[in-house]
Amino acid sequence: MKNKYKLFLISFALILTITSCTTTPEKSAEKAPAEATPFINDYPTRDRVEYVLNCVAQHGGLTYITQYACGCKIDKIAEKLTFNEYEAAKTFTYLRSTPGESGGVFRDPAQSKDLRKRFKDAEQYAEKNCFVK
Repeated sequence: MKNKYKLFLISFALILTITSCTTTPEKSAEKAPAEATPFINDYPTRDRVEYVLNCVAQHGGLTYITQYACGCKIDKIAEKLTFNEYEAAKTFTYLRSTPGESGGVFRDPAQSKDLRKRFKDAEQYAEKNCFVK
């Protein structure tokens, strides 16, 4: 019972951190429109949490530093890719190793190569900006 409670608290803290630290577009010097426009690259919370949990696992486990840095990382990726681009790039990346002709659908098209490269560039940009070396 104690472990379930600990897991719940960690998950709750992670979700709070992710949702409270999202990036917002910079305000320009131009006159603001009468109605606020939503942030176009707003990723669903489930996808943000999934990314952060995978990132935390890749960086040695859950600590305050990895939790914050991984939350930052998905925010930086969201600055570079729309959610649809992110989702497609992630799909192409995961399925490109499918053997044979079936995998060619994910490996070979120019769109696949372009999105995988943009996703890799976005991850490198995020890694550079979010993790203290």
